[in-house]
Amino acid sequence: MLHVRCSTRVCHVVPCVTMTSPYFMHSRSVITRSGAQNAASSLRSKLTDRRSNVDPVCSVAVKVKVEEEEEEARIVAQRPSSAPLSTGGCQPKTGTLPLCAHSRRKRQVKVEYEKDEGVTPVKTEHWEPPDWKKQLGYIREMRSGRDAPVDNMGAKKCYDPEAAAHVRRFQVLVSLMLSSQTKDQVTAAAMQKLRAHGCTVEHILTTDDEALGKLIYPVGFWRTKVRYLKLTSAMLQNEFAGDIPDSVEGLVRLPGVGPKMAHLAMDIAWDQVSGIGVDTHVHRISNRLGWLKEPSKNPEETRKALEEWLPRELWSESNWLLVGFGQQVCLPVSPLCSVCLNQYSCPSAHKISPTKRPEAGSPRSPKPKTEPEQESTVKRERTKKEPLPTPVPPTAQRRRLKK
Repeated sequence: MLHVRCSTRVCHVVPCVTMTSPYFMHSRSVITRSGAQNAASSLRSKLTDRRSNVDPVCSVAVKVKVEEEEEEARIVAQRPSSAPLSTGGCQPKTGTLPLCAHSRRKRQVKVEYEKDEGVTPVKTEHWEPPDWKKQLGYIREMRSGRDAPVDNMGAKKCYDPEAAAHVRRFQVLVSLMLSSQTKDQVTAAAMQKLRAHGCTVEHILTTDDEALGKLIYPVGFWRTKVRYLKLTSAMLQNEFAGDIPDSVEGLVRLPGVGPKMAHLAMDIAWDQVSGIGVDTHVHRISNRLGWLKEPSKNPEETRKALEEWLPRELWSESNWLLVGFGQQVCLPVSPLCSVCLNQYSCPSAHKISPTKRPEAGSPRSPKPKTEPEQESTVKRERTKKEPLPTPVPPTAQRRRLKK
């Protein structure tokens, strides 16, 4: 369609495009490329007028529709014509389709992460000693007699089996507290005297410190343990109704109770395996057999290192196995490596163990060798302490010679 505008001087033909959108059918206005912006602004003003007449109750739904209409009008006004303009007509291309509602929906974006080909995943390998199963089997064979002191006088044998359940658990805890820095024979004798006196929370609190000290003497650090027994008994009576706690966290809160005692008390008193009870024997043997990645300095470090690789079903058995083995074969000083079945696989076998320094004054105590400088200082000290002889005058010496 062609519209001809004539004036007195210039006549020109302006090609136009007829819009097929329903928003422009009623006006049939002519929109040129130069006047597209004016048409868009007039359409926007009409839409705003229509928005002002909408009921405020349904303004939310109308607002969404109006925004979609504005967006469609803006796209139509700014989009260039897909078909070339010709003088024969201005009809749009028949292959073009109007904008649909579903084409304006937001598409879901699928996020994919690129895999780093150069970075290899870190693999955590489970470390364990090379010959630990064979070594543990040999220790079981050497401990098959069950004749070590821990088998007959340990914490499992020190409580009264006929007492009430809470009393038995308290006696297990007391025997573990007394066993620190003490041999099992001494601990068992002290527990016999305590049980005859009455080893309950009430009897411990009513017994004075002097009498309690005589009952547990000669256990190691018996004065300190008397104080711990009194404080622990008072805490059990006030907070736990006379029974011992059923968790490691509660047991280590008691005065004089450490991690080793707590794990053993959970195993013996409550029949719950919470950890490995590591004492001086387990600590020493684990380092000698090479059951640790690095040598440990204290029993607590040894416990954490053993629990990383030793199967949980062996935690309860490992304590009494290694304790009895340390009491009979793998001694602290001069271990019996010649009779040990692990002498060919143990990295510490047939090595000189650190000798125990004899007590001062004993026949085996070596006498210290004095150096020349030390001997001179000793002589000087002796001359200072001893009185010097009085000088004799020469006349008296002559008289003695004449006589």
